[in-house]
Amino acid sequence: MSFTRANLPGERLHLQHGPIDLIIGCEGDRARGFDAASAAFEGVLERLVEELDLLRRDGWGVTPSPGVVVGPVAHRMVRAVARHEGFVTPMAAVAGAVADHVLAGMCMRADLRRAYVNNGGDIALWLEAGERFRVAMAGTGGQIDIGAGEGIGGIATSGRGGRSLSLGIADAVTVLAADAAAADVAATLIGNAVDLPGHAAIRRAPADEVRPDSDLGAREVVVEVGALAGEEVAQALARGAALAEEMRDKGLIRGAALALRGETRIAGAERFIEAREAADA
Repeated sequence: MSFTRANLPGERLHLQHGPIDLIIGCEGDRARGFDAASAAFEGVLERLVEELDLLRRDGWGVTPSPGVVVGPVAHRMVRAVARHEGFVTPMAAVAGAVADHVLAGMCMRADLRRAYVNNGGDIALWLEAGERFRVAMAGTGGQIDIGAGEGIGGIATSGRGGRSLSLGIADAVTVLAADAAAADVAATLIGNAVDLPGHAAIRRAPADEVRPDSDLGAREVVVEVGALAGEEVAQALARGAALAEEMRDKGLIRGAALALRGETRIAGAERFIEAREAADA
């Protein structure tokens, strides 16, 4: 086995390999489900590394594409970004795609009523009829409550302070979508849109100077946000909410919650999200 596996309190499983860190839970044939998760996780990181150069490239939504990927997780990543316009690389969907891949392996090999794979806050989810899933929402103190049959199989969060760099200033953007890869890329793009271009209080730097291996290259990412007036916070959130509504209208997501400096905006799917105002940043 090329990764570590450990049982956690609460009948959960921990799988970790390099930067990939999964917390997994399921109900039903739990032992078979956990073994299936381990089997699906085997070799995932190695295959991603083999295709990393291609996955860091833009242009997968147009023809000709930058290349052809082989690995199953890479395929999920490419499919997730192909429906979006503008600059975005498959790396925007990597965490969600890994979670989707492991969950698919579990559901294929085990009889489960409910299952989730949480990859650093990006969650792939399966619910049998009558089951529900509740989770706290990052950045707002709110709750997400999802039932079976509601078309939501993925929850992802992006924004400043997360594992990835951001072109925008959102504290957190949480997206609900059909799968975790779709939610992951949408959360990244909506987080980028929560912004005040040219604002003097926002300091930016080239991504490849902040993190030399970034797929964003020389694009400027946000490294510091100073004082913002209330109307400026509202303006930035409105920019992100407009993109979230556009994505919802196109069927790319079910809804989103956006948080910045203690303010929250819900874009669609209000019945799934109970938001509370975030603490001031």
